[in-house]
Amino acid sequence: MTTKKHNIKKTLKTIWFSAVFIFMFWQFYSFQSSGVDESLLQNNESITVKESSDFYSFEPVKEGEEVLVFFPGAMVETKAYVPICRKIANNNIKVYLIKMPWRLASKGYNLPKELKLFADTNKTYILAGHSLGAKMAAQFAYENPNLIDKLILIGTTHPRDISLANSTIPIMKIYGSNDGVADEKSIIKNKSKLPATTKFVKINGANHSQFGYYGFQLGDNWATIDREQQQAETLQLILAFIKQ
Repeated sequence: MTTKKHNIKKTLKTIWFSAVFIFMFWQFYSFQSSGVDESLLQNNESITVKESSDFYSFEPVKEGEEVLVFFPGAMVETKAYVPICRKIANNNIKVYLIKMPWRLASKGYNLPKELKLFADTNKTYILAGHSLGAKMAAQFAYENPNLIDKLILIGTTHPRDISLANSTIPIMKIYGSNDGVADEKSIIKNKSKLPATTKFVKINGANHSQFGYYGFQLGDNWATIDREQQQAETLQLILAFIKQ
């Protein structure tokens, strides 16, 4: 009887560890970038691409006055946001795509300040982020109210634990109607944490994962529009907000 119980416990332990391993592997795989054209990381006649240990930069030859700094979502491979950052740069906007240490959005949000990316006072600085990257973008704006000129929050219920209600900078929040990670109900619930002037924009049919180029994220819902349409609508909103 004792041997039988021991074998059952051993089997259950094996199943549990196997399930955890499979779950972790699937999570890691789903957060890898997918479908990113390598040509987007190459120079051409209008854009110079640079890569360092801290960021990708996309520098237009005809650089305007705006600079956008983008924070990836937690655990998502930074490269998953290269397509939208490159397309923003195609509009004469210099873009820095930050590489968060260990892919943890909470660990690298002060990198732009440490790297003095906001040093040129003649520029207009826009800080943007997706998911927990947006949470940390809001945190950065909260801690450094005089360093950025505009804030874009994508696919997030944040700010939740801090309030930007008294902020005087223009803020836009973009979210998807089918987002299962940052659902519309929670987003609206935290509306009071942002200024009354905040622009809330819903993309119908959009989910959480398709704001980047990576796999399907646990807890998300299926989108009813494809990734290209969701990306195109997001890009259009960002550019209009920057240029307004």
